[in-house]
Amino acid sequence: MAYDGPVRRLVADLKFRSRRRVARALAARLVADIEADPESPRFDVVTWAPTSSRRVAGRGFDQSELLARHVARRLKLPCRRLLERSRGPAQTGRRRSERLQGPVFRSRPLTRAQNVLVIDDVVTTGATFAAAAHALRLAGAREVRSRAVAATPERSRGRSNA
Repeated sequence: MAYDGPVRRLVADLKFRSRRRVARALAARLVADIEADPESPRFDVVTWAPTSSRRVAGRGFDQSELLARHVARRLKLPCRRLLERSRGPAQTGRRRSERLQGPVFRSRPLTRAQNVLVIDDVVTTGATFAAAAHALRLAGAREVRSRAVAATPERSRGRSNA
């Protein structure tokens, strides 16, 4: 979905107005898209691209974690915190050229090769998903797929299979 109009308002309600109930509806849409995708593998685990600790402290929750937990529940899969975000600036408010460098993630080691689904709220450049996928592959993931509620206009034409 494009990150504009009603979708943008819903994401803003979740992130900036602490309307957590919105996460259920957004997760339902993500699950419908995943289930409708014939190229979607069978996932073993769901995780999320964690936001900065500063954002979590300000909001009181991580919106991507909340989305991931709802997605996992609907898909009847475990949801695990596999990624840790290294210190660095949040992506929000950064110029596109700055966003392309993305955050740095570390992954907990996986005990076996797994197909991992990474959830986030909005994809802009794809750098966050690429960084998450890189960390998960280094930790032993077999396949990493990523899904976001919405994409900025540059990214909305395709989905990320980082």
